[in-house]
Amino acid sequence: NYNIWSRAMIVALTAKNKLGFIDNSIDQPRPDDLLYGSWKRCNSMVISWILNSVSRDIADSLMYFPTAREMWIDIHDRFHESNAPRIYQIKKMLNALQQGAMDISSYYTGGGYLPPQAICKLHKSLYGLKQASRQWFAKFSSTMLSIGFSQSHAGNSLFVKVRHDVVLVLLVYVDDIVIATNDEGAASELKLFLDNKFKLKDLGKLKYFLGIEVARSSRGISICQRNYAMNLLTEAGLLGCKPRSTPMDANIKLTQDDGDMLPDPSSYRRLIGRLLYLTVTRPDLAFAVNRLSQYVSKPRIPHMEAALNILRYVKGTVGQGLFYGSNLDLKIKFFLDADWGACLDTRRSVTGYCVFLGESMISWRAKKQHTVSRSSAEEEYRSMAAATCEILWIRSLLTDLGVTCDAPATLFCDRQAAIHIASNPVFHERTKHIDIHCHVVRERVQQGIVKLMHVSSTQQLADLFTKALMASRFHSLLSKMGMQNIHDSS
Repeated sequence: NYNIWSRAMIVALTAKNKLGFIDNSIDQPRPDDLLYGSWKRCNSMVISWILNSVSRDIADSLMYFPTAREMWIDIHDRFHESNAPRIYQIKKMLNALQQGAMDISSYYTGGGYLPPQAICKLHKSLYGLKQASRQWFAKFSSTMLSIGFSQSHAGNSLFVKVRHDVVLVLLVYVDDIVIATNDEGAASELKLFLDNKFKLKDLGKLKYFLGIEVARSSRGISICQRNYAMNLLTEAGLLGCKPRSTPMDANIKLTQDDGDMLPDPSSYRRLIGRLLYLTVTRPDLAFAVNRLSQYVSKPRIPHMEAALNILRYVKGTVGQGLFYGSNLDLKIKFFLDADWGACLDTRRSVTGYCVFLGESMISWRAKKQHTVSRSSAEEEYRSMAAATCEILWIRSLLTDLGVTCDAPATLFCDRQAAIHIASNPVFHERTKHIDIHCHVVRERVQQGIVKLMHVSSTQQLADLFTKALMASRFHSLLSKMGMQNIHDSS
């Protein structure tokens, strides 16, 4: 019970003369103040008391808060009574889960007290076996479908239930479940039902999920990976480095044969793998990380130096993330660009795009194309076909969530030739080798799903996903993408 717990903590902190660290009556001194050291020790002491007084799962989600005051506010926001729409997080206890009968035959060799060379047939999938997660999810899916949920065709781990004015959305990822709803009572009933069917642990309002920090206000939701980024900088030994203004130097052209081989390629591969996960909330890193991921098979010293430069950029923007406003116009805008022959090793082009729902960015990508393009119009049109497929997927996902998009998605392209190809019903020798791509885009344009619009190169936001840019250009485009740093005091 939150009220009982908070009252007990207030009494204990008052007795130890430390209440001011949570009620904001003791101000945090500046780092150059003589009292800063004493304040920091007392603040850490209060933080440790709070962490030791809550469950381990809740404590894990509180570790990234720097002050006891922020931690206290977070706990209050999670567990005090509220009538606002809520997002919950619950966790499966797989080690105590009855996963049900298996639908296929599976065997394992005996051991222990069984006779020599004995072979046993499994009747239930057990935790730790390869089929355990699949069998559990099959049972979980059938259970959700039996109570009126529909499984999304755009993502099998997404379940949606809409009844009258009540919307329930449930997302499953391995052993974590997120529930989003506009009715607190409906969420409570669902959690009670799931707890009866499966052993679950309720973690309260969503604040920390798979390394992603979620902050919520009346204006909307902000997500970032500040704690994850800090851990990454600490492991790389760059916590005190000088920050960079851009993630990649625009004047350096990397190739697969530059410089000497790294003596330990595994360190480069681990770093790139962790940076790839950081791009979940950091579209500003997408191009640089995608470029460096192409050298993981045989990394060289210049590639490692470029990867460390990304970390130096992260150092200056460690709390940066995405903001999703609560007032959306639900119109899809798609910015598409391509850099012709950008890869110096293969001369393949690079596709880059970003998708906005209203003013919030919901999808982005930077990827090298699979084939070499004969002209800049061709590589732009191949990118346009990929963008059209992404639009169809997003519309399908929104439809599953009960959101109707009657207006066509606006696709902004800075290449007039690609727009003319999509509008020209006649195929000739210059476009016959991209026949399928032409059909993909043209049919969607004729159906009113996609609307093509020209945008000047200076206003093309997707330019950030196709090449390394100078600092002024980079930050000019980034400022239009709905990114913000809620941890930045300035």
